[in-house]
Amino acid sequence: MAPFLTLLLLFLLPPISISSASSSSFPTIKDDQKKTTYIVEVQPDAKPSVFPTHELWYESSLSALRKTRTEPPAQTTSPLIHTYSNIFHGFSVKLSPSEAKTIESLPHVISLIPEQVRHVQTTRSPQFLGLRTTDSAGLLKESDFGSDLVIGVIDTGIWPERKSFDDRDLGPVPSKWKGRCVAAKDFPSSSCNRKLIGAKYFCSGYESTNGKMNETNEFRSPRDSDGHGTHTASIAAGRYVFPASTLGYARGVAAGMAPKARLAAYKVCWNSGCYDSDILAAFDTAVADGVDIISLSVGGVVVPYYLDAIAIAAFRASDSGVFVSASAGNGGPGALSVTNIAPWVTTVGAGTIDRDFPADVKLGNGKIIPGVSVYGGPALTPGQMYPLVYGGNTEGGAVDGYSSSLCLEGSLDPNFVKGKMVLCDRGINSRAAKGEVVRKAAGVGMILANGVFDGEGLVADCHVLPATAVGASSGDEIRKYISASSKSTPVATILFKGTRLGVRPAPVVASFSARGPNPVTPEILKPDVIAPGLNILAAWPDRIGPTGIPSDKRRTEFNILSGTSMACPHVSGLAALLKAAHPEWSPAAIRSALMTTAYTVDNRGGGNMLDESTGNVSTVFDFGAGHVHPQKAMDPGLVYDISSYDYVDFLCNSNYTTQNIQMITRKTADCSGAKRAGHVGNLNYPSLTAVFQQYGKRKMSTHFIRTVTNVGDPNSVYQVTAEPPSGMVVTVRPEKLVFRRLGQRLNFLVRVQTRAVKLSPGSSRMRTGSIVWSDGKHKVTSPLVVTMQQPL
Repeated sequence: MAPFLTLLLLFLLPPISISSASSSSFPTIKDDQKKTTYIVEVQPDAKPSVFPTHELWYESSLSALRKTRTEPPAQTTSPLIHTYSNIFHGFSVKLSPSEAKTIESLPHVISLIPEQVRHVQTTRSPQFLGLRTTDSAGLLKESDFGSDLVIGVIDTGIWPERKSFDDRDLGPVPSKWKGRCVAAKDFPSSSCNRKLIGAKYFCSGYESTNGKMNETNEFRSPRDSDGHGTHTASIAAGRYVFPASTLGYARGVAAGMAPKARLAAYKVCWNSGCYDSDILAAFDTAVADGVDIISLSVGGVVVPYYLDAIAIAAFRASDSGVFVSASAGNGGPGALSVTNIAPWVTTVGAGTIDRDFPADVKLGNGKIIPGVSVYGGPALTPGQMYPLVYGGNTEGGAVDGYSSSLCLEGSLDPNFVKGKMVLCDRGINSRAAKGEVVRKAAGVGMILANGVFDGEGLVADCHVLPATAVGASSGDEIRKYISASSKSTPVATILFKGTRLGVRPAPVVASFSARGPNPVTPEILKPDVIAPGLNILAAWPDRIGPTGIPSDKRRTEFNILSGTSMACPHVSGLAALLKAAHPEWSPAAIRSALMTTAYTVDNRGGGNMLDESTGNVSTVFDFGAGHVHPQKAMDPGLVYDISSYDYVDFLCNSNYTTQNIQMITRKTADCSGAKRAGHVGNLNYPSLTAVFQQYGKRKMSTHFIRTVTNVGDPNSVYQVTAEPPSGMVVTVRPEKLVFRRLGQRLNFLVRVQTRAVKLSPGSSRMRTGSIVWSDGKHKVTSPLVVTMQQPL
């Protein structure tokens, strides 16, 4: 009873005065004015034996705490939002600032994490990646198309009736599976089958913040009311479906990366976002259910790892042998925009494939402006040119030139727009919503121009009226044409050209794909890899139009979307294939295989991948190790493996406290040995990244220690080739690795030496090279990245 009495005494302490609280993280407000959601982790073995369950212990503790407050009578329902009992032990609950401070001080409380709100980051790609069913050997055949591997998709739910989730010719549900199909309104238990073997939803965190959901426009079930989750699930593991297309575009066979892998859908994203307490509950449940892969196309928040619920959940999942892939984010092309950056997460950026949907603008002066679109409605009259106006032209009746330039709701004057082609700027509202605004104002079509930040990257949308997207420079050119046509009416039309295959160059790093360097740990290169993420065809729900806006009543079985959200499930499916082919591989080994076999050239015959936003050559901060190459990843030769205790050493060398490390890993850390052994860059990562702070130094050097495991031929000899970054000296010792058996591990050391470079205060310079081990059959490539920084 001693722990229980101690707990009660702690909870019955007089209330803490907010005005006297020393921590700046708790604002000076009355407790009843503001409560926010926190995720609380506790020591599971601290539960007093008087309580039969942890949940009752948590509820009793909170009740004891709140009886000391001058609050309304306790609610009849449980104050707990979620309880966690597998990879994480604790609960989520809404707390006032003083309640949070009191709970955080309890000896059995490991951590108290403020909830963050995340957002989703939104056919031919299997062929582009070299996955063909006709091959007599290869990754699909070797892995039996991913059969019996389970991919857990944490997203907006799923539309189970789609053909992509058919269970024809699949064997029984894997015996290890412990999950189930949660029946609800509009989602009977029969919605699941031998393909979709589990479906659950988590909305308590969402409703705790926003109140009860409006069930007229959201499903209180695993059913997808957005489309994003259905799309990502079918990219990862959709069955072969023919014919497949969106409004006549991208006709062909649709298939996911691992067509026979099993799916489990965990719905955590709702109209206002994806809440950490729900996401953690999905991770906790998915690992207990028995998933092998977790695919998470959600992100948007960068905080230290010990305050990042996704990073913590992903570590616990990885510690349980589950591979976690996550989208890098759509914040590109700006630097430092990458999210989901923990080193135990495989972070995926987006590239193009060799297919696009040209829809060019023809101006009255004869100029052709390249654009893209997936418009499939009534066509413009062939040969006819339409009056062209700019939405932001205040002389045309716009009251607010800024709003009308963006074609925001209600901003366009129908008297000005009727029967005309309207140029709209990108920003604020969605691309498709701008077309709806033009349509409501009786415009005949829309040209959507990128802003300066968007650059030249183009995304094709299923517009509700004839419309196309053009780059930033093209938008400038069209505006100049309009303003220069003072003596005559400017005119334009759109030339829709359907689907074009064999596009060169490809792949190209998508403009929106988030970029490095890593904003938390610059010594870990992120993103890790890129995968197809631009204009991807995949399954789509039945009750949602392809634009996703309520007025769009069109229906389609497949839709074309873009985002790192689409790139992530490509890697999730590939990870399932690799895990099926190599069941003994750890999550880190799978990531290593994907990274060390990735490529950085495009299909022009050797040229380096370009950056879509600028047209210039892209860098490692754009694509990480490169674009995934599934066939080579099946047989990488060597892998860089990482254990959970290696990550603990990494956190030690990142100067995290032992308490912070326990919050992430549940492990007690002794950092003295780790700090003697190396530095943060010595994590056994497949990429090598150094950051030098010059501080007036003339010469600088660092070293990396790496360990590779032989997964190729039992008797093999690897020779190293070091390509140093420009102006630097790189040595590798030993230069030869001789393996005598599979699974053998050998070490090597890389030393980098450089001289200071001239930099202005607060600026930096990045140079890249590579370390390549080859035995004549395999090439194991690691990027070598060195950044020179001049402090302010």
